[in-house]
Amino acid sequence: MVGPDGIARALIHYHLLELIAAGIEEICIIVQPGDDKPIRDYLEGPSTEYLHRLEKFPNLLAEAKQMKELSRRVTFAIQHEQEGYGHAVFQTKKFSNGERVLLCLGDHLFRGLTVSPYKELADTALLSNGKSVSAVNRIGPGELKGFGTIAGKRRSDNQRLIDVSLIIEKPEVSVARERLRVDNLPDDVFLGWFGMHLLSPSIYDILDEMIRDNVRDNGEFQLTRAQEIQRQREGYLALEMLNATRFDFGVPDDFVASVVAFRNAHSEQVSLSGF
Repeated sequence: MVGPDGIARALIHYHLLELIAAGIEEICIIVQPGDDKPIRDYLEGPSTEYLHRLEKFPNLLAEAKQMKELSRRVTFAIQHEQEGYGHAVFQTKKFSNGERVLLCLGDHLFRGLTVSPYKELADTALLSNGKSVSAVNRIGPGELKGFGTIAGKRRSDNQRLIDVSLIIEKPEVSVARERLRVDNLPDDVFLGWFGMHLLSPSIYDILDEMIRDNVRDNGEFQLTRAQEIQRQREGYLALEMLNATRFDFGVPDDFVASVVAFRNAHSEQVSLSGF
C-alpha cells in the first residue's frame, strides 16, 4: 500500500514500524512453511547497486536502510500444521523466553487518532500486575459471530481498564445479552477482541496443556479458550480502545474497504498534525 508519504510498503512493513515505535525490541512472525522467505527477501531491501540509484531520492534511501535494520529484529516461528490460532501462538514459546508478548493479528492494521494503540496496550504492562491484557472495542449483535467477547467491570480509577469476568469465543446473541455485559454500555453493545493482546507467559503453559490433552473447539486449538482458562486461574484485564480503528485486510471485500479507509485515516492524521 502507498502511504501518505508516497512510499509503497507491504502490509507487514506497517506493523513492524508501529511495533518499533511502541518500544518493541524483538519481533517474531508466525508463518507457514516457506512463507518466511518472501518476507526475509522483502526486508533485505534493494541490492547495493539499486541503493546507489536511490541516492538522489533521500526519503527512499532512508526507507531502504531502515528495512535492513528491521530485518535484524525479526525472527520467524513456523507452524507446520494448521491447527488453529492458539496452536500458531504456541509456536512462539521459545521466542517469548518466559516474558510477556504483544500479539497482533497479521492481516489487520491498527491506527489511533492521537496515540498508537500498539503503544497504549504495551504500556498497560505497568498497570496489569502481571496479568494478560487484551484490547477490546465496541461491537453490535451482528458482529458477535466474528470475535471473542467479554464480560467484566470497569475499574473506578481507570474506566477504560476492565477486570474481565468471562470470555467467550464468537457467542450467540442470546448468550451475549445474558452473560457478556460490561458496565456503562448501552443495550446490545458489547466489547469484543480488537485484535491485539498483551499475554503473560503462563499462556504457553495453558496452550501446552490444551495440545497435550487435545482440547479443541471446532476442531482447532483456540487462543480464546486458553485466555478464558488463564482468566480463571490468575485474572485477566481488557483495555477499551476508544480512539482507535482496526482495518481488516484478511478477506477481499474487507481489503478493498480497508485500503480506502486506511488511506483516509492517514490523510486525516496528516491534516491534523499539519494544522
